[in-house]
Amino acid sequence: MGEGGASTSLSSLFPAEAGIQMRASYRSEPSGSGPPPAPGKRKGELCHLLVVRRFASEPNCLRLTPMSTDKPETPPQERKRLVKAPTRGKEVGTRPKAVRVIKGNKMTQSSQAWLSRQLNDPFVTAAKAKGYRSRAAFKILELDDKYHFLKQGQRIIDLGCAPGGWVQMALAKGASNVVGVDLLYVEPMPPATMIQMDFTDPACGDRLIELLGGAPDVILSDMAPNTMGHRQTDHLRIVGLIEAAVDFTLETLRPGGTFVTKAFQGGEMEGVLLSLKLNFAEVKHVKPKASRAESSEVYLVATGFKGRLV
Repeated sequence: MGEGGASTSLSSLFPAEAGIQMRASYRSEPSGSGPPPAPGKRKGELCHLLVVRRFASEPNCLRLTPMSTDKPETPPQERKRLVKAPTRGKEVGTRPKAVRVIKGNKMTQSSQAWLSRQLNDPFVTAAKAKGYRSRAAFKILELDDKYHFLKQGQRIIDLGCAPGGWVQMALAKGASNVVGVDLLYVEPMPPATMIQMDFTDPACGDRLIELLGGAPDVILSDMAPNTMGHRQTDHLRIVGLIEAAVDFTLETLRPGGTFVTKAFQGGEMEGVLLSLKLNFAEVKHVKPKASRAESSEVYLVATGFKGRLV
């Protein structure tokens, strides 16, 4: 072997094969004239394994075949992607199973239907998760995302504000002063002002403007009367409230302001639509996604108030 190496026979370790001899070389202390040790090799470490082959055709010719003992670098294996096991419909965002309501002895059919809708309504669940006072918050948010009428520093009046979902969103959008009115008591929501009063009371309009401190920039109305069970009568009462809200808006709204009101499909709405189209630059019909599909309610968004013309 070369300088700096010591040889040993491997015949005692490997079975003899015809025409083949094997010798190994170990690293020893390098001599002054020998080459430096290979990087990473230590004294006494196996450096080379030589296979001495004697060919029958050339008996006097020996060929030395070096065999490296270093382990070849294995290419990095591609990381296997884990396949997520099926969740059987329990994935986040999937529609939960319907909740069945068991009818009690004192529960009417209409009450049972309302409770069933509430328990199985995804917007009710989402409103609770986000801390909104009602599912109606999603309606006003969708309308504002489309028409951008809620802005910072505005003065806003909310008619039929219970339980306060629209007032909550108006404050979140940066309104400086918000006043709400409803027949029902509404939990306080500072800095907004809530009053319990009948909007059809002749004194209510002046009271709202006084609390607001000036002409409103936006008037919102989600009013709906208590139903009597007679469809035509209930519809006329709803239209009467919308007309009252429109009259109040035309008398008090700041020029350039916005009016948003709940409406219902029906022939009695023609007069309301005509008045809005004459006094506003643009009037749009919208049915938000949060509005139940079986409901006939739509929302009118009137923007660009011209000042009362008729």
